Amino acid sequence: MRNFSELSEREVLALAIGAEEEDGRIYNDLAERLREEYPASAKVFVEMSAEESEHRHRLLELYSEKFGEHIPLVRRHDVRGFLTRKPVWQLPKPGIEDVRRLAESMEQETQRFYRLAASRATDVSIRKLLGDLAEAEAEHEQRADALTAKNLPDSTRKAEDAHAERAFMLQYIQPGLVGLMDGSVSTLAPIFAAAFSTGHPHAAFIVGAAASVGAGISMGFAEALSDDGSLTGRGTPIYRGAITGVMTTLGGIGHTLPFLIPNLHLALIVAFCVVVVELAVISWVRWRFMDTSPIRATLQVALGGALVFATGVIIGAG
Repeated sequence: MRNFSELSEREVLALAIGAEEEDGRIYNDLAERLREEYPASAKVFVEMSAEESEHRHRLLELYSEKFGEHIPLVRRHDVRGFLTRKPVWQLPKPGIEDVRRLAESMEQETQRFYRLAASRATDVSIRKLLGDLAEAEAEHEQRADALTAKNLPDSTRKAEDAHAERAFMLQYIQPGLVGLMDGSVSTLAPIFAAAFSTGHPHAAFIVGAAASVGAGISMGFAEALSDDGSLTGRGTPIYRGAITGVMTTLGGIGHTLPFLIPNLHLALIVAFCVVVVELAVISWVRWRFMDTSPIRATLQVALGGALVFATGVIIGAG
């Protein structure tokens, strides 16, 4: 890799041409990823790509005028100081806000780089060239804001944001909540039954660990096989199953770990406190994301947990 200050005027211009082409293709890729679910935002990125193409044509005309037709291949990753960006197709499916932030950062990073390079350049012609490129990026950023205002009014943006929030709830919150509830509640009975029947914390820990991992595997497969997500929008089965399985295991492990404490009474007290915290978290998630009133959410979760807990105590003490 070479330092930016070591590039000739010709190489700097060639680098700018390649960067504009790369950014244009990134915007086109983003538009394609958004076209189905967020058509208004996709249109914004299509027009931004057209702006990048216009800048590239202006740079090509300037390059041809000064240096001829051959353009050396100078890329961002050949020069120190540029941030390396993964191709869009290598990224997991991004949320709408993630895409907007990516586009904003692309413009800001390129503009800052050119301004910093221009301030450090000693050659007048290179300083002017880099300054012109920075101004072009600044104009493009303003143009992007104008395109967003034209194609993405507040009502459309709110609708897209609401769609993104629903997708996040269906694909992440819902399977995670299902797993957390199952792991936190269903493992209570075997853990506390083992603790009261044997009187040994280690036995309760073994039972709890086995129940938590087993429930995680079972729930993960059940969730993954229940729906392929093509019609419901609930996401890919693998991700959804993995989220459910992991959260189920975590829900059970939380009140299993206290039984590593050698003293049974202290272990029971700590485990009970952990259960209260788990049920409170579940109630909050149901209220925050599932439109359930706080009182109703608390009563439903607390009643289910209390019944399962009591079942384990009764069976263990019997």
